[in-house]
Amino acid sequence: MTTGTSGQTHLSSVQIDVLRQELQEQLARRRGHLAGLQEEASEGTGADETWQELSVSIVTADRAVAELTQALDRLAEGGYGRCAECEAAIPFERLKIRPLARYCIACQRRHEAA
Repeated sequence: MTTGTSGQTHLSSVQIDVLRQELQEQLARRRGHLAGLQEEASEGTGADETWQELSVSIVTADRAVAELTQALDRLAEGGYGRCAECEAAIPFERLKIRPLARYCIACQRRHEAA
């Protein structure tokens, strides 16, 4: 199902359900991982290199939770699956592999080349 850039989705309801489930599962895993890291940090002394590594892991996990939450928000609002730069439809196959993809292939390549 493909539509223009009028705000309607190019994804079928089945595809949207598949992607929503994948995003929700990833979010649950990441939240669990983040909670474990935070618990580990609260039990630590903060006196060695592992504390610094743990802090980086917490920031990374927190960022992943935020990105997944934003993707689910875009899905609920109807903006998910559209390139953040040119608003072109991002193919389901790309979203299935990279559910957090914010750019179409052409725009992604431009960002990586910059």
